[in-house]
Amino acid sequence: MAGPTPQEPLKTQQKCIAIFALLCCFTVLAVLIFSSVDIWGDDEDGITEENCSRDCQIVLVENIPDDLSLPLDSRPHLPLSLGFNTLLDQAKHSVEVVSPVWALNPWDLETTPSNAKQGQLLFQRLLSLKSRGVKLKIASSLTNSAELKTLAAHNAEIHFVNMTAFTRGGLHSSFWVVDRKHIYIGSADMDWRSLSKRKELGVVVYNCSCLALDLHRVFSFYWQLHERDYIPSIWSKRVTAIYGRHDALELQLNATEAAAYVSSSPELFCARDRTRDVDAIHQVIQNAKTFIFISVTDYLPLVSRSFRGTSVTRYWSAIDEVIREAVVLRGVRVRLLISFWKKTHPLTFNFVSSLKSLCMQLPNCSIEVRFFSNKEQEEDIQHGLNHNKYMVTDNAVYIGNHDWVGSDLTINTGVGLVIKMKNSLEDRAATILEQLKAAFERDWKSRYAKNLLGNKDQQGKYRNLKQGKMHMESKEENKWNNPLSL
Repeated sequence: MAGPTPQEPLKTQQKCIAIFALLCCFTVLAVLIFSSVDIWGDDEDGITEENCSRDCQIVLVENIPDDLSLPLDSRPHLPLSLGFNTLLDQAKHSVEVVSPVWALNPWDLETTPSNAKQGQLLFQRLLSLKSRGVKLKIASSLTNSAELKTLAAHNAEIHFVNMTAFTRGGLHSSFWVVDRKHIYIGSADMDWRSLSKRKELGVVVYNCSCLALDLHRVFSFYWQLHERDYIPSIWSKRVTAIYGRHDALELQLNATEAAAYVSSSPELFCARDRTRDVDAIHQVIQNAKTFIFISVTDYLPLVSRSFRGTSVTRYWSAIDEVIREAVVLRGVRVRLLISFWKKTHPLTFNFVSSLKSLCMQLPNCSIEVRFFSNKEQEEDIQHGLNHNKYMVTDNAVYIGNHDWVGSDLTINTGVGLVIKMKNSLEDRAATILEQLKAAFERDWKSRYAKNLLGNKDQQGKYRNLKQGKMHMESKEENKWNNPLSL
């Protein structure tokens, strides 16, 4: 009987080496996968989709400058500063904050110290969280902020998101998550002007850990981008969305049945199952039956891109077209309230005129546009500025961080909150929808809301003024020139 040939032990040895190498590769791959999950995951304090709270309280919060004379509303809203302080009162374990601006404590402000008082008080309360054993975590894109350095010296954890590396845009998100139970979303930044000089609007939701858990996952996504210049390809379940436009959270809001979800932008920052802001806006507009009221600082359906050193501006139809469809094809009444200020882009008037022309000689067609303007803004562009960013319809609410500007929604981060009411208008009590509708109508009927389209002299004078100053504005001031690589 012939023995093994000299080559057979060599082949067996080679097979063993190959199998061992494959096992090593699989082991390394598994370690990478699970380490990515660990990196991308974040402790959720034992809160799950099964045990989270859906019986929630919601409050509309506003900042209205003292000298802005608006009609009295039968339903007073919580002052924004009080809303923030109430959230800090509730905090027992953690406060997570995202804001594009940190200017609560302006050391160089000498002329108007009283205006900055609320911001300074809020800043001191954030500093005092350390003494209470409450962890403060901040996601920001401001690497040289003196305020953030002071907060870090008082035990705050701060992670920086380099939006320039991702989209050449900016971090425009503004929200809070407290103890994974309470949240704030709205137009206000961590800026003393948001608590004194600007007109702001948002919502605070209490004891709503289901919604807070989902918003916390957006925060976790930002948090894990610290010192990264790419989006990892492996997603953890702890950053994917729990709720969205097709599977909204069923909950009770002030004892009223509703459904809600959190949206996000830009698309690159939407983890798996997360609804984009623009899709959330689409859904709310498309589901409206009788009216759509929109209040934003700027409305400009354009995207500015930079390609090979040349700026290219293109029409961005994503929202503009769905408004036109609602007005013309479904007969939905639309009101659009836009801020009129020194940074209003001249082409805004062209797009607004185009929208208004839709209803010429069309029965049952109604689209109205007014510009919110305070004469005090001539000296100070922030004074009395209507900084709101929301929409209310006959059955839903959208409150976000972005103006309806193409470049904002495509390259800058932001979040939105969609709330859909379950019952008909006749069956509802004073819900958040009715409160927001009343706030819009109050502003719409105020002496600050003007139809500038009918005044050709004023509009022409403004265009000339704007065109003369546009080239002098800095990149930070002119957000419509944000570059986006093709």
